[in-house]
Amino acid sequence: MQIQSEFVDIPVAGKPMRTLVTQPVTPGRYPGIVYFSDIYQLGGPMQRACARLAGYGFVVAAHEIFHRREPSGTVLLPDDEGRTRGVQHQLATPVAHFDEDCRAVIGYLQQHPSVAADQLGAGGFCIGGHLAYRAALQPEIRAAVCFYPSWLHSGKLGQGEAADSLARATDIRGALLLVFGGRDALLPDEGRALLETTLQTAGVHFQSRLFPAEHAFMRDDRASFDPECADQAFAAAVEHFRRVLG
Repeated sequence: MQIQSEFVDIPVAGKPMRTLVTQPVTPGRYPGIVYFSDIYQLGGPMQRACARLAGYGFVVAAHEIFHRREPSGTVLLPDDEGRTRGVQHQLATPVAHFDEDCRAVIGYLQQHPSVAADQLGAGGFCIGGHLAYRAALQPEIRAAVCFYPSWLHSGKLGQGEAADSLARATDIRGALLLVFGGRDALLPDEGRALLETTLQTAGVHFQSRLFPAEHAFMRDDRASFDPECADQAFAAAVEHFRRVLG
């Protein structure tokens, strides 16, 4: 499908939150996806990821996850300085703020004229994979895809490094797809095992896919990029969203 993109401001706590909205050009009603970036925000790789997903028949909304701490339009570079800033921002952000932003995007999608309001999903990369999991705690989210979700197994997300994400697994009513890299130093074997055991115990409907790749293997400007694994993981995500959301 051909697509179109625009930046919109979604109000959160009385301030605008810059959000990239990408959707098919053809008029219709499509599933809506809250799409979370990694710590570098909405640079070229994330914009291309949004465009690719939208081309399969989704309205994709990706907001600046650090809009409270960086000027609107800021993209952190994937170098040592950018990585340090991004990690500092995530450690200084209360988890409640991440959740508040998610609620705002859900509300925006529910009112979007091209979105089927009862067909909402979430997805994300790295920290965004963790935030996509947290989005699945919201009752409106029917499907979520978590690409190599950082700090999900340890809970070290946000201010205080004590996120309750796994403890709230029973709140998830939708279906999850977890995507891992087998050589991901940030999410070791024991971390993946903990995630799967927790979800099984909680009775969550989920699938997991393990690829022979490193962390951030889907980010096309990094040395860790693996085109074949990225294509397979993306195809699995599209299949998951289509199967669950219709």
